[in-house]
Amino acid sequence: MVKLFFLFAVMPIIEIALLVNVGEQIGGWNTVGLVILTAAIGAFIVRQQGVATLLSAQQKMQAGQLPGREMAEGLLLAIAGVLLITPGFVTDAIGFILAMPVTRPLLASALLKRMQVQMVAGAQRQSAYRQPNEKGDVFEGEYQRTDANSDNDRLN
Repeated sequence: MVKLFFLFAVMPIIEIALLVNVGEQIGGWNTVGLVILTAAIGAFIVRQQGVATLLSAQQKMQAGQLPGREMAEGLLLAIAGVLLITPGFVTDAIGFILAMPVTRPLLASALLKRMQVQMVAGAQRQSAYRQPNEKGDVFEGEYQRTDANSDNDRLN
């Protein structure tokens, strides 16, 4: 809840204040030109890095490996693209950090570790419902009780 408040209320105020301050320093049209320039450079970087990430993912899939890191990097590149197109200097800075080939793999690794921890925690919760047979296979299914007691239980 606090994160959403920051994202939708505080962040635009910071961006507007910074744009006004920069506009006072270098002029309004120069500020607009700078915002357009950062968006164009950001779009170029995101496109270039996106193609490189896609090619890397295809190579891993052809080798029979799961492209988990590449998928995380693709997600970060999509977020970077949105941030770089959004007018503002703070969003551009965050977008460039997410798009750069130096920082993105580090952030993708951290994202994957966080996702793995959450997936393991979710799997542990589900394991209480899964009972393996003697071979170790797991069979899931549903059942319905049809004896006379089940009808009485529903009436009470």
